[in-house]
Amino acid sequence: MTSPAKCSKSSSSSSPWKHDVFLSFRGEDTRTGFTDHLYHALDGKAIDVFRDTEGLVRGEAISPALLKGIEESRFAIIVLSEKYATSSWCLDEVAEIVKCHRVWGQTIIPVFYHVEPNHVRIQTGTFGEPFTHKHKYQDVNRVNRWREVLSLVANIHPCWELKDGLYVILHFD
Repeated sequence: MTSPAKCSKSSSSSSPWKHDVFLSFRGEDTRTGFTDHLYHALDGKAIDVFRDTEGLVRGEAISPALLKGIEESRFAIIVLSEKYATSSWCLDEVAEIVKCHRVWGQTIIPVFYHVEPNHVRIQTGTFGEPFTHKHKYQDVNRVNRWREVLSLVANIHPCWELKDGLYVILHFD
């Protein structure tokens, strides 16, 4: 296996894949429900999953360990939930995931958890509310980058869409 190039600007060396999957999610929405079940299902199949188990302290940037977890994972599963976009940490995670996808082809698997893919794509509905508040996010360049990567992720197929409890739709188109 060849070593993937690091995605983060702060990283200068390359290393082999250390994880099968990086799991990106908004803890407040899905940590103790869907994401926890997904983690245990993958783990039960001997799939090495990197996930943030501690959560981030409000006001802190994404930790180097979390960035390293993204960079060293072959796949990224992004659980896009109603409050995902209310977290600048989640948005920074998805931006880093897309960077790794572009740099060395990390596979992204979007999961739309009680949100419409189109709402993520164009940041509307409940998912888009954080972008409508003038002062929620003040760095225009950062916001534009987030909007771009969310649109890209929402257009990736196959993807999973979860509605009405356990109703799952797998989109291939």
